[in-house]
Amino acid sequence: MNIIGWVVLGLVAGALAKMIYPGSQGGGLIATMVLGIVGAFIGGTLYTLVTKGSFVMASSGAATGALIPSLIFAVIGSMIAIFIWGLITRNA
Repeated sequence: MNIIGWVVLGLVAGALAKMIYPGSQGGGLIATMVLGIVGAFIGGTLYTLVTKGSFVMASSGAATGALIPSLIFAVIGSMIAIFIWGLITRNA
């Protein structure tokens, strides 16, 4: 998947995760995009673990045409990233 695809997937996944996750997370467009890209990586890792039973990542990932599962796992990963970020910033 090219960089533009990751940015778009990250922006959409981050925005959806912020809408679903309770509370206020703050941050602007760039923070949402970064959160979504990190979430896409976390979600892709979880998806690979569930479907393949290992942490070996495929090189093409979401570019194989599985857009809906990729988006779902990216949103789940983004919600995990929001939770972890909340834990980090709450203690600071």
